[in-house]
This record gives sequence, C-alpha cells and structure tokens, in this order.
Amino acid sequence: MEAPAVQLDQVSKVFGDRYALKNVSLELPAGSFLSIFGPNGAGKTTLLRILATLARPTSGAVTVAGINLKDDADAAREQIGLISHNSMLYADLNAEQNLQLYARLYGIENAQERVDEMLDAVELSHRRLDTVRTFSRGMTQRLAIARALLHDPQVVLLDEPYSGLDPHAVEIFDSLLEAVRENRTFVMVSHDLRKGFEACSHALVLARGTKVAFAAKEEIDYDAFAALYHETVGMGVA
Repeated sequence: MEAPAVQLDQVSKVFGDRYALKNVSLELPAGSFLSIFGPNGAGKTTLLRILATLARPTSGAVTVAGINLKDDADAAREQIGLISHNSMLYADLNAEQNLQLYARLYGIENAQERVDEMLDAVELSHRRLDTVRTFSRGMTQRLAIARALLHDPQVVLLDEPYSGLDPHAVEIFDSLLEAVRENRTFVMVSHDLRKGFEACSHALVLARGTKVAFAAKEEIDYDAFAALYHETVGMGVA
C-alpha cells in the first residue's frame, strides 16, 4: 500500500502550561484534500506550521511525503508548498525576480521556463517587471501561490488562502487548484465551512488542541458536521 502523504502520531505542542495541540493522530492518503476547521485558538495554524517545518512538535512523530520531519526536515521542505498570510515575497523585487530567486533556492531546472509558466498561470505576466510593493493584496496572494507551486511540491499547505482575494483572484485560485490537484495532497485551514467542505476529500475539526472529528467526506453527513462545527466554535480557547 502507498504510504500516507501526511501522518501524525500522538502529536502535541505545548506553550508554557498550555496545549496548542494534544495527542493528535491521523493518516491522510496521497492525493487527498484535507480541510481543517475549528474556532480561534483550536490549534489549526499550529498544526499547519508543524507540517510546514516552521515549528517542531513537543512530542509525537510527523511524516510528510513519506519523510519523517525529525529525521530530514530539509528533504521534506522540497516536497512542501506553503501559502499563508505571510506571502514570503520580497517587496522591493519585481514579480519575476521573486520567482527566479525561489527557483534558484529549489534548484529548479529550466527555471526561466517554469517562472514564465507560473506567471501565466496566475495572470501576472503583464506585471512581471513591477515591484511587489506596488501590488494589491489579491495580486500579492496570486504571486504567493505561484511561489508555493513553483517547485511542483507533493504536499501543499494552505492557511486561509482566500483571505483578501477579490472574486477574480478566487476564480484564478480555484482554477489553479483544479489544474494541479491530481496526484497532489492539500491541507487547508478554513473558517468558511461550506467552501472548505466542498473542496475537501477529508475533514478535520479541532477544538482546544484536540481532534474532535476526522473522517473521509463520503462518511460525513454535512448537516451533522455543520452542527458539530458550530458547537466547537462555541468552545473557544482553553
């Protein structure tokens, strides 16, 4: 059997005397789309940061794209794309220069061809020579999407990716996701229950750092799931 794209085994993250995550375990098959829901302070972003190798768990084991993050985080990063509130772009570089920089960091062959391809995909070719600081929020997010997909990662992590996007940018983003979804795994944090549920193949609800529910979409009744989600929102931060 193919190894899970993402595997968590009793993962906890503690800040002082507070659990941001507590003994979370799950397996996500390759090619899946996991949407993570929960109230503020539930541990959603903490979990995403751990998967992105930006934070280490206090205890437990994490495997992404078949790589144990404790053993070889650098190798895992080559298989991970991250789209977050921080664009990770350089404001004083233009769009093309930003992607060229990341192409060099990832050692991408035929880098300029790939940069051109991604600028076309996010409809920013006409602004390729403009500095990022002149971009709107939506344009910056579109370029961040191009950056995250530039190295063709196996696992893509999305932290509220629709935040700040205008309707046209949302259409571009949805089209991009559809175009690259095959043979790729996605993990998305979302506050939009319906949109997140529509996109997913698997759903996870967190509250106070614990796993409240995790299941494949076909096993979930949406109305019951929505009721559970709204109950967890009322739980808030521990």
